[in-house]
Parts: sequence; C-alpha cells; structure tokens
Amino acid sequence: MDNYLELANAIILQAVKDWREAHEHLRTHPHNKNDIAMIEEAESFFRSDGFAKLTSVDGEDLLKRLKEEVQ
Repeated sequence: MDNYLELANAIILQAVKDWREAHEHLRTHPHNKNDIAMIEEAESFFRSDGFAKLTSVDGEDLLKRLKEEVQ
C-alpha cells in the first residue's frame, strides 16, 4: 500500500509542479500554446475522477489555492 501512496503522491506533485511552471513561463510568454495546454490539462486532472481516486484532497480546493499563489 505504501508504494501505491508514494506513486499517487508523485503523480499529484508532478501535476502541481507542471501547473506552476507553466504559469511562471506565461508571465514572460503570455501566448505560449504549450503552457496554456499544460495548465488546461493539469486543471482537468485536478477535477477528474482519476484525481479523486488517488487522494482525499479536494481537487477544486487545490486548484483554488494554486490560483491564489499566482495572483
């Protein structure tokens, strides 16, 4: 079970990292399609059933906190 939890946490942390990096890059390249797509993909993941199966964290709440970071 520990391996499953480690993998689930790693997947979620990578999605958060990707989301943050894409937002950071958009500050200097506001029309970068790859960054926009990464943000959309990560946000879709945070709202997905797959995310909910990996963790008890509320995806909408996580997304709200991430968006507060970049404002």
